[in-house]
Amino acid sequence: MRIGELSRVTGVSLRSLRYYEVKGLLAADREENGYRIYNATAIERVNTIQFYLRLGFSTDEIEGFLNCVMKNKEAFCEEILPMYEQKLAEIDRQLHQLGQIRSNLVERMEAIRREQESKASGQ
Repeated sequence: MRIGELSRVTGVSLRSLRYYEVKGLLAADREENGYRIYNATAIERVNTIQFYLRLGFSTDEIEGFLNCVMKNKEAFCEEILPMYEQKLAEIDRQLHQLGQIRSNLVERMEAIRREQESKASGQ
């Protein structure tokens, strides 16, 4: 199938598909006219890439385990569990940081409201 059809079937932009090819995540043969031709496994491969992107992995990270996952089940890929653990730790750090930012914003809002109330009652 050509790149346009792969894009339509997967819902992934042409630009992203070309990027995956540059990154080595997706391979295409070329016709004599230079058009990309993808084999039948391209749909599954693109859907798998999208799945891992939604989990928060970068294309560089996905590159490290994609071939294994495409050939085996996740459970049989030694690379995947440490990457999941690392990603989860990263998310936990981000959640902690967001919690601190939220607390700071709540404190600031309360301080502003107290000041406005004080000013309004003093007038």
